[in-house]
Amino acid sequence: MDVVRELEQRFPDPAAIEKESDKKAFAKLFGEYLRVENVLQNYDEFASLKALQSVDMSDLEAVEAFKAQNYLSDDDLAALQAIKIPAERKIQDYRSTYNDIRDWLRREKSAAEKEQSTIDWDDVVFEVDLLKSQEINLDYILELIFENNKKVKDKATLVEDVRRVIRASLGNRAKESLLVDFINQTDLDKIGDKASVIDAFFTFAQAEQQREAQELISAENLNAEAARRYITNSLKREFASENGTELNVILPKMSPLNPQYLTKKQSVFQKIAAFVEKFKGVGGQV
Repeated sequence: MDVVRELEQRFPDPAAIEKESDKKAFAKLFGEYLRVENVLQNYDEFASLKALQSVDMSDLEAVEAFKAQNYLSDDDLAALQAIKIPAERKIQDYRSTYNDIRDWLRREKSAAEKEQSTIDWDDVVFEVDLLKSQEINLDYILELIFENNKKVKDKATLVEDVRRVIRASLGNRAKESLLVDFINQTDLDKIGDKASVIDAFFTFAQAEQQREAQELISAENLNAEAARRYITNSLKREFASENGTELNVILPKMSPLNPQYLTKKQSVFQKIAAFVEKFKGVGGQV
């Protein structure tokens, strides 16, 4: 695929992209890759091609098993090997950078920067639906932690592998620190199966959710009962809202005419919104 060749030539290390013009070029190019990949997903040959990336070609037994599983002849295998697609780890790095650029454009790029910029982003369409169609769910990430822990026996390497997968995910990016803390604070060797690692994570996450909610309420001097109600409602709908009076009543006693009122309100809202992104879906109480 020409788009793969161009991606690898122009952006061998997607994490090193800094210039705005390169960010735009990468976003357009990887968006094109996602569209091509979406079409190819419908073909059995493409599924075999992706599976081939994880086969150790020096392991003759593994190669024969792969051929048998995919009904491939030696010629078919040679044809597949001639087709160039990035390794899964590289695709995860590309997805991570693509998500980073989208977040940067939506949230971090200030109005002043937009005014100064000479780059027009109007012709860049982020393929969110295509990303969602291949979304990695939380249970899969936890099962990956269980499987990889048996292989690597090294938490630093495990954390690095898991960070790569999380950052490639749209829905779980905000849970990166939560999952990393779970790995570092849990004796994974004592967990016997995949179901148990999922249970252990949710127990851990619910305890962290309670602890961080209390820290947030105390640090911001919020009305505790109203704040817990607002946070609980936000977790149920999976986003925090500034509409209505729910947010106003949790704030410390302060006149709306006070110049610091709006600053405080916005600061509290952003912290709760980040809290909700991190803990939505973990259940439990705040």
